[in-house]
Amino acid sequence: MESLRKKKGFICDMDGVIYHGNQVLPGVKEFIEWLYREEKQFLFLTNSSYRSPKELQKKLERMGLEVSEEHFYTSALATAKFLQSQSPGCTAYVIGEHGLYNALYDVGVTINEVDPEYVVVGETERYCYEHILKAMTFVNRGAKLIATNTDLTGPVEGGIAPACRAFVAPIEATTGKKAYYVGKPNPLMMRTGLKMLGTHSSETAMIGDRMDTDIVAGIETGMDPILVLSGVSSRETIEEFPYRPRLVIQGVGEIPE
Repeated sequence: MESLRKKKGFICDMDGVIYHGNQVLPGVKEFIEWLYREEKQFLFLTNSSYRSPKELQKKLERMGLEVSEEHFYTSALATAKFLQSQSPGCTAYVIGEHGLYNALYDVGVTINEVDPEYVVVGETERYCYEHILKAMTFVNRGAKLIATNTDLTGPVEGGIAPACRAFVAPIEATTGKKAYYVGKPNPLMMRTGLKMLGTHSSETAMIGDRMDTDIVAGIETGMDPILVLSGVSSRETIEEFPYRPRLVIQGVGEIPE
């Protein structure tokens, strides 16, 4: 724990680490106050593409947490950045919510439901048969399949809900094409996070609740991988993976001295 407290940078997942649904988790307020007090560089990095950084900032504000907008980075922003670098001014058929749409608009991606170059899939509460049919048709015609993240499920109040990979699965199955997943544990997103912090990976901790995204992302990018048990993973699920977090804690409230 002392080694963790000495880190200069902290990259933290949000769902299952900071909150469940609209409920802030125990000890989070004290953790954020500690980050500011100790002048740590920190970033809330979420695989969810649902909300924009401004919306995430407002969500925490409603929970009584004061965090400025520049401390948020989402898989929607990472996906938009990837498409901008690959094919500036491209077109896309998008399955997702406003957080993803806004990120794509901001880098000049045009929405196209006739002959798009890309099919981009993120989280949405309005997923339906028509989405699968259109995406399948476009991919079969040559559109490239992109997904914002690899999360199969995500924590919500009262349990878990389907996430991005669950929505991509029918499209992959019906086309025989595999999506390119941009979010965690893809190093693209992690390196951008480190660049935003201005810290070296060895000086930075990755704090998350998922072994298959957060912890493996921390390990593969050289960060200190810290698992919290306030979200998806439990001590039992750790045994299902061939790698380990360096430290397992109940929640981020244990970190402040």
